[in-house]
Amino acid sequence: MAKLTGITAEKKIKSESLWTISLRRMRKNRTAIAGVIILIIFAVIAIFAPLIAPYDPLEQNFIKSFRPPSSENLLGTDEFGRDIFSRIIYGARISLQIGFIAVFISLIVGVSLGLISGYYGGWLDMLVMRIMDLMLSFPYILLALVIMSILGPGIYNAMIAIGIVYVPQYARIVRSSVLSVKKKEYVLAAQALGANDLRIILKHVFLNSMAPIIIQTTLSIGRAIINAAGLSFLGLGAQPPTPEWGAMLSNGQDFLRNAPWIATFPGIAIALLVLGFNLVGDGFRDAFDPRLHK
Repeated sequence: MAKLTGITAEKKIKSESLWTISLRRMRKNRTAIAGVIILIIFAVIAIFAPLIAPYDPLEQNFIKSFRPPSSENLLGTDEFGRDIFSRIIYGARISLQIGFIAVFISLIVGVSLGLISGYYGGWLDMLVMRIMDLMLSFPYILLALVIMSILGPGIYNAMIAIGIVYVPQYARIVRSSVLSVKKKEYVLAAQALGANDLRIILKHVFLNSMAPIIIQTTLSIGRAIINAAGLSFLGLGAQPPTPEWGAMLSNGQDFLRNAPWIATFPGIAIALLVLGFNLVGDGFRDAFDPRLHK
């Protein structure tokens, strides 16, 4: 009886999918859970910003200029007397929006190119990959600056520029996964049964290439937020008086000696949000690593 119970348990373990095992490992990963908590906090702040922020983030009051953190202004005020705490809260909305939209653009374009390139191969694969290699030969921020010089400054143009910059990463990762998946028995069986290419790519190849895409997406959002802040710091992203963290850093750099809180707190906000995405991304990477599923 005990032997039969052991065999049943063993079959149950083997029948579990990679997704089930990975999610269970994810729940046991304390650093990943910490990252999820950080992201939930920022998401709540962004959603309920009008209820949380004590002041209008754009309201100027020169009488309150350069006030240090106090009970009235928790994180102090800037050179225009605007409440930094309120601006950081509203800035969470903008930073999350930039991260998700920029990565969504690169996700759609990059995954599509990777799927087509990896599945069909040949001259099409060669053409797509050489273009991706050309884009990867430029540093990310330099390529973003080139695109911004064409599109012009602005927060939405920054999203497009960052989205284009990250396309090669997705294309190469997805292509690599497709080259492995398309040789599997279930793909060959679908081809033998006469399934069309679109059905095979979407139902069999894409769905079984999701793990690296999820990992890359989570990590890319954090990097996109940093790059967007960098563009705003250079004056190419969000324009004044938009309460964007990178723009707030740029405005506060001239007052680091007399009013360091103007630049310090937006920098801390960027670091915490990016840390949250990185912790979750690392958790997904560990959870989906097949070498750990024994």
